[in-house]
Amino acid sequence: MPRLGSVQQKIPCVFVTDVKEEASRKRDGQQFQVVATEDVNPIALEANVDCAIATEKLDGTCCYVTLHRGEPHLWARLDRKPTKQAEKRFRKHQRSHKSGKDFSWNVEEDFKSVPETWIPAHRVKHQDGRPIPDENGHIPGWVPVEKSNKQYCWHSSVVDYSAGAALVLRPGSEDQDPLEITAAPLADLQEQTLELIGTNVNGNPYGLGSKKQPVHFLVPHGSVAVGDPPPVDLQQLRSWFRESPAGRVEGIVWHCDDGTLVKVHRHHLGLRWPDGDPCLASRPVVVRCPGAGHAYDHGDGLLASFLEMDGRRFSRLQDVQLEV
Repeated sequence: MPRLGSVQQKIPCVFVTDVKEEASRKRDGQQFQVVATEDVNPIALEANVDCAIATEKLDGTCCYVTLHRGEPHLWARLDRKPTKQAEKRFRKHQRSHKSGKDFSWNVEEDFKSVPETWIPAHRVKHQDGRPIPDENGHIPGWVPVEKSNKQYCWHSSVVDYSAGAALVLRPGSEDQDPLEITAAPLADLQEQTLELIGTNVNGNPYGLGSKKQPVHFLVPHGSVAVGDPPPVDLQQLRSWFRESPAGRVEGIVWHCDDGTLVKVHRHHLGLRWPDGDPCLASRPVVVRCPGAGHAYDHGDGLLASFLEMDGRRFSRLQDVQLEV
């Protein structure tokens, strides 16, 4: 499968959306819902979404591989967000103008501090040399994942910087192949974005690992294709999510020929997630971690654990358990 778009910004919905004043199905404590209308987003139409590649939207947290101190490194998503006072002013402006546009930000004072190592995401707009927020009031960005930072301990569990490798879950080379768990060189993942999924991420919808033996993987964005997706039509998509075995996914991300990304997730359509066993968790998987002589051969992390399981096959991803 070709390498597809990098997820650096918030991906717009494939449909024009509306805001309903009712409790969110997606976020606890959020008293509004963003729902899809029947109208296809003009951005999607302009990008010819009907010819786009449909891929599974994964339920985890976004990561990025790029250089840090001259070496390929895993970075965690960290959006710079406004202070409580600035957030209140912004939301009040949105309610009165139906949009966050034309709101005047003071980037120096209105936003929470971030670590010195923080970098803005690609395509963040700048003004007077400083990154400025998007229409949602956030400045998307990244921080390097360090072993010493407990906040990102699950990110750290999937990388071994001494070996320059990361634990990756990806489809096999052919459509009918099982998924494969492998140790991928960080250099091969450079400038890609990936989703961290697993035991301690987003409530673990895929049922991976256990509290005693947590399991996490990086999944390259755009790597998991959606087979025979329905047309971009609200009712057909809703039926597909409800009735098709292939529809047991959180959502779809369409990768258009011009690089545009658009998405839909179940919450846009008023549907629950997860609902039954997710499609990804039910797929067969093989461990391919031939690592004799590598630095992680002598470690005690996830990479070393899967090295011991090289060649093992499981009928479902959900059945993968670390050997104690």
